[in-house]
Amino acid sequence: MAKNGKSSASHPWHDLDIGKDAPVMLNAVVEIPRGSKVKYELDKQTGMLFIDRILYSSVVYPHNYGFIPQTLCEDNDPLDILILMQEPVVPMSFMRVKPIGVMGMLDQGEQDDKIIAVHADDPEFRNFTDVSELPKHRLMEIRRFFEDYKRNEHKDVKVDEILGHEKALEIIKEAMDMYAAEYLPKRPR
Repeated sequence: MAKNGKSSASHPWHDLDIGKDAPVMLNAVVEIPRGSKVKYELDKQTGMLFIDRILYSSVVYPHNYGFIPQTLCEDNDPLDILILMQEPVVPMSFMRVKPIGVMGMLDQGEQDDKIIAVHADDPEFRNFTDVSELPKHRLMEIRRFFEDYKRNEHKDVKVDEILGHEKALEIIKEAMDMYAAEYLPKRPR
């Protein structure tokens, strides 16, 4: 119960712990289930999901998609994550994931990297440690989805290389540091 006598809900971006072993193993929140055309977006003020739009093209999200709590990127959003696992899950689920790579992307000229991870407890995917171990076709599907998903909206998206595990950890650490600098209380000197 809050001090004013009213209860308050937790916020998935700020109140969910990133995980004690981050960036190697961390928590992620799913906004969009695999197979969906609905683009859900975290409302930063309320912590609820806002339906941003229905995708304009015939593509669907190839894997569960969401964000990493307690991270911040240059676009003032939490770091995006694509989670490979066997099943779609409901929006606002969270799970332990293991980063295996990162896809560099420019969205409308703004850096918008996508961490690629595997669900840490899914027996089909948990043993992957780097995107180089994935079938080439899976990486082509992921790249193609992000190249195409905004095309019919006439929005410019450029997909860069898909880099491995080490680069993903570096990007996550940077986003953790940006979040700490912006949101965590400063200690008096």
